[in-house]
Amino acid sequence: MEQGSGVRAPEGGTGRVLALVTEAAQRLDRRQPRLAREMSELILRHIRSLDVDPQFLELLRASVDANTKTLTHILINHIPIEHLQPTTAAVEYALRLAQREVPANSLVRAYSVGKDDFIEQMFPDVQALDCSAEEKLEVLHHMATVVGRYIDWISQYVFEAYEKERERWLSTQGTVRAALIHDVLAGQKVAPAHFERETGYRLSAHHLGMVVWSVDAAPAPDELRSLTSVVSKVAAGAGCSGAPLVTAVDRATAWAWLPFRVRPTEVDMAQICRLVEQTRNCRATLGLSGSGVAGFRRTHAQAQATRRLAVASGETTPVMGFGDEGVAITSMLAGDLGSARAWISEVLGDLAQDNDGAGVLRETLRVFYLTGENYTDTAEIMRLHRNTVKYRVSRALGLRDGPRRSHRVDLAVALNACHFLGSAVLADPGPRAPAIVR
Repeated sequence: MEQGSGVRAPEGGTGRVLALVTEAAQRLDRRQPRLAREMSELILRHIRSLDVDPQFLELLRASVDANTKTLTHILINHIPIEHLQPTTAAVEYALRLAQREVPANSLVRAYSVGKDDFIEQMFPDVQALDCSAEEKLEVLHHMATVVGRYIDWISQYVFEAYEKERERWLSTQGTVRAALIHDVLAGQKVAPAHFERETGYRLSAHHLGMVVWSVDAAPAPDELRSLTSVVSKVAAGAGCSGAPLVTAVDRATAWAWLPFRVRPTEVDMAQICRLVEQTRNCRATLGLSGSGVAGFRRTHAQAQATRRLAVASGETTPVMGFGDEGVAITSMLAGDLGSARAWISEVLGDLAQDNDGAGVLRETLRVFYLTGENYTDTAEIMRLHRNTVKYRVSRALGLRDGPRRSHRVDLAVALNACHFLGSAVLADPGPRAPAIVR
């Protein structure tokens, strides 16, 4: 794309006005991180088609953060727009949307919503300037013009990147194999013999669903080859009855099914973890084994749910399984973080605060429930004195008392969700952390 064609910073700004623009933009820059977070949430509320999965939310946040940083930078330093290069995060987000078949107009609308919000956020910083009303109007006009021209430029750039990637992706991904897999997952009738003939994979087998992806912000061109290699190594180590079935979702994500003649009695998660971590920035999730067409769908859904949890929680371990302790129920909560946060706040009360003190109390109570409410076992696991455990449990239960007393099952589930999802489901920190005994 020819960059900067016909795109210039506003002309005619006096030295006084430009100095005031710098001052207002510096104020704006100081709260840029919060502005970017809130803008991301606003965009998601307005454009639901962008809420693909937790990893895509992180890509959106990265794009918004990069664009708002660029805007404050050019406003502070009066950089001509034709001198800019599009940020990696903005372009990568557009490419991923193209690969997931999210409509292009959703991308364009996101920039429109972001522009309106950014201009609105400038008002208090311009209003706070120590200058005349006429000068404030000039400053606001100058800043709004720069923002408008930047958004016109960057949205055109990412739209063209989206279109090119969409054409490329359709030419490589529109295969019979991918179509058949999606038909089976969608519940459409597919003859097992036809499926096996086209894919080389038997739907009558016992299946172990797997999702494998790269957490690299800029995936390498051969990333999918690396991910496929990981799946092959895992299949070989697990003693599969045939070659795994693998299909690309985007250039950094693949779905896979491992076939077995009989139901695998136990999956060696430690071995799978060792194999996955041999590939840099690779992550994987597993479902439970299932047989036939229903098992093919179910194990995949479980692996997908586990992936959503892994991404939402920021978990850095290479492998997570649906059968891991607490994962199944928490993965359901991770599908709607807003509702989960509200429910957890009701169940835990002040114990749901996002601070170190509440965190220590939550973890102690969580382990206490895992041990069957055994103080001695909890003390051994946490390497604490038994009296310290008793105090923390008592303190934690006291903090969660509120309008309604929750059942122990609710408490255990809520604590487990906090353990996995952390700040994503916790309340803003209170004025002070709950007192604890170390």
